[in-house]
This record gives sequence, C-alpha cells and structure tokens, in this order.
Amino acid sequence: QVELVESGGGLVQAGGSLRLSCAASGRTFSLYSLGWFRQGPGKEREFVASISWSGGTTYYGDSVKGRFTISRDNAKNTMYLQMNSLKPEDPAIYYCAAQSTGWVPRTAADFGSWGQGTQVTVSS
Repeated sequence: QVELVESGGGLVQAGGSLRLSCAASGRTFSLYSLGWFRQGPGKEREFVASISWSGGTTYYGDSVKGRFTISRDNAKNTMYLQMNSLKPEDPAIYYCAAQSTGWVPRTAADFGSWGQGTQVTVSS
C-alpha cells in the first residue's frame, strides 16, 4: 500500500498554468502505475492522465490532451501534472491514484490507492 498526498492546487485565471504534485510514501513507489483523476461539482470522477512505472507510457483523457502533461520522478517519490491553457471547464478536485501493476490503468476502479485531493479553481 502507498500513501498519496496532493499539493499545488489553487486559483488561476483561464489560460494560465498550474502544476500539481503527488508525493508518495513507501519504498516501492517505482513499481506503481500512477494516475490523475478529477471530480467537479455534481459530476462523476473523470480520468485525466496515467503513467507507467518507468514513465515511458502515458495516457490522457480527451478533454486534456495537448494541454496537460503527466510525469514522475521515482527518485523523489513524486508525480506531477503540468496543466497549461486552463479552461473554465477544468475546475475540480484533482486526485492522484496508484496501483501496483505492470500495465497502465485508465479507470478509477483499477486504482487501489488514492490521495485526498487538491482543489483547482479557474477564473474567467
């Protein structure tokens, strides 16, 4: 099991950028596939991006392709989400997730560990 803590959320103007971080505890961080999800008010949890243990494979949700970039630094036990060109439809609580697996999940049900979330707000 791994514990996850998100940070970096806040208020940003539309068109601006924000970088989220997800710090993980545990010595086996590099064995986990990781992901970002988001949930807006009254909406279901939405897949944002996921990344393999090595960082060599990444997937993105259609709504963020070309604007968001997922990455990880296994030496620092940290994953990142660089969010550029933020839009009014991007505000949500952003969650990081982890799963010890050799493949890269893209659905919430396939991740076993979750952080508490960090709020992202976009002003127009």
